[in-house]
Amino acid sequence: MTARHTSGDARVRNGKFAGVRVLMFDLDGTLIDSRLDLVLSVNATLRHMGRPDLPHETIYKLVGSGAAILVQRALGQGATEEESKRGLEFFLSYYREHMLDNTVAYPGVREGLEMLTGRPLAVLTNKPVRFSRAILEGLGLAGYFRVVYGGNSFATKKPDPEGARAVLQDFQASPKEAMLVGDSEVDVRTARNAGTWSCGVRYGLGPEGFRANPPDLLLDSLTELPARLEDTSG
Repeated sequence: MTARHTSGDARVRNGKFAGVRVLMFDLDGTLIDSRLDLVLSVNATLRHMGRPDLPHETIYKLVGSGAAILVQRALGQGATEEESKRGLEFFLSYYREHMLDNTVAYPGVREGLEMLTGRPLAVLTNKPVRFSRAILEGLGLAGYFRVVYGGNSFATKKPDPEGARAVLQDFQASPKEAMLVGDSEVDVRTARNAGTWSCGVRYGLGPEGFRANPPDLLLDSLTELPARLEDTSG
């Protein structure tokens, strides 16, 4: 892990990211800390379905591939297709009412986005797009992004590169002119599949996945990103 991280820093010092002008951001675990609202919504769903609550840490590990898969994983392998469908319907209804009860922007996110003003910024998440936009608006972050794509914006979800390629087309950018910033190996794999740079944040929901799928750049805070992109020193 350390060796890969050092390699990423070397790329920055050599100016490898100097051509990046488009930034795509994951939402949950990257821009927003939505853990508690997701956990409470999942456990409300489990109780509705006659199942016991799951520990918070267990649910955290299930997040990242969209609401349908989150509910399926929470219900367990024995859940039928009909149970998964009913569970998803309840989860979406409950989460819609409670998605801003406890959710906040991570420290440094608002400041980092402000520092990036002027660059084309997009959100690319597996969360349903309507919820994503509502949360961004509720937290006062929507104005930073020219494009917001969710898990139901395309026929496929991350790590499929369809969404990332749509962002590239929106901004008429080549893959190496873009970077995807996220908190999990799903985001790194998405960037790899789309041919873009990848950036990971250590504070999110799934940084342990970076061991097997190390990003090109690893940050403790989004406030570090502007300087890393602008560093062209040799």
